[in-house]
Amino acid sequence: MAAAPAPTAAPAPAAGRIRQANEAAIVRAAEAVFARDGFRGASMAEIAAQAGVAKANIHYYFRTKQQLYRAVLERMLRDWLAETDGIRADADPAQALGAYVRAKMALAQTRPEASRVFAGEMLRGAPEMQDILRGELRELVARKSAVIEGWIAQGRMAPVDPPHLFFTIWAATQTYADFAPQVRAVLGARSLRGAPWQRATEHVVGLVLRGCGLGDQPAPAPAADTAARPAPRLREGRKTSRRG
Repeated sequence: MAAAPAPTAAPAPAAGRIRQANEAAIVRAAEAVFARDGFRGASMAEIAAQAGVAKANIHYYFRTKQQLYRAVLERMLRDWLAETDGIRADADPAQALGAYVRAKMALAQTRPEASRVFAGEMLRGAPEMQDILRGELRELVARKSAVIEGWIAQGRMAPVDPPHLFFTIWAATQTYADFAPQVRAVLGARSLRGAPWQRATEHVVGLVLRGCGLGDQPAPAPAADTAARPAPRLREGRKTSRRG
């Protein structure tokens, strides 16, 4: 009797999960180092130290610093774009736009380093991202703008310029990550966690929705640590080379 053929080994899904987990850990570490040191100042050795792995391990997944840098940018943009899924023709405009703003604010809170890396790339002229900005991002904004134009045509929201609405949302939400030290300084707050962040989120949501003619939102109560504090005054005649 012929021996039964040996069973074919099934691919081990655990290996794929391990690879994904390792890549994600390296990208998170790279976000912090690139945000702090910039592309030119960052080193693979420092990223390895931040990730708690050997430098050779990083090169196993990302052959060059440029490849890792681009992975950080693409991951952040992919996560931002995923949050536009709720902007659909059959959705309620207020709910869809409100949910998008809240999601962008949540990403600004949980992924501030990645947002700063992205901002730095834009300030450099986007040398690594031009193809994606002119391709995937432009196409997505065109599709979502068509949805918003449909809502406007149906009288479901006020006339706005859809691409510029997205620019406004991006600027308003990402400033809490990219300019966090300025925000904390002006508010006199050590941290924006908890009530201060919720207050900021509700402010941005209400501002966007009112601008789109989607009704007033109740103003959030002033945060306890800033309500009684008088507005700061700049000293007259003081010169500084920094912008506020």
